[in-house]
Amino acid sequence: MSRFEARKGELLLDSEIVFHERVTFIGRIESRWSLNDCPKNLRQARERGAPARVHVAPQFRPALDGIAAGDALVLLYWMSHAPRNLLRQVPRHRSEGTGTFNLRSPVRPNPIGMGVVKVLEIDMESGIIGIDAIDAVDGTPLIDIKPHMPRADTVPE
Repeated sequence: MSRFEARKGELLLDSEIVFHERVTFIGRIESRWSLNDCPKNLRQARERGAPARVHVAPQFRPALDGIAAGDALVLLYWMSHAPRNLLRQVPRHRSEGTGTFNLRSPVRPNPIGMGVVKVLEIDMESGIIGIDAIDAVDGTPLIDIKPHMPRADTVPE
């Protein structure tokens, strides 16, 4: 069984995906991970102790102004190797299946990954941000960088 082959209880999309807009990749993620050994989430990546680097394309480097070591950032990245046609999934760590939108799996209509990372260092000139960990394979396209704002990002009681 391949990494992304449908398992018993999973539901595949039965129609073509319609694309509406375009996305600009602002850089790439450099990690030690390949498709075969990539952690399933940031917790696992941190446990394996593997810092990573974000490479921001030259034209977008002025947008890094204000980011400093110690900051928490939200990275959005394109998990380009993931299939886009599973509506219901049965993860290996669960006994029951659930809808794709109830999972953090990269297998989804738009394979966008999200990670809250800590900035270890930043070089504005080269556009390189050293981060504590990432759950993305080496070369993963970067979609966006946003500041993590705990007060704004917390769900109210």
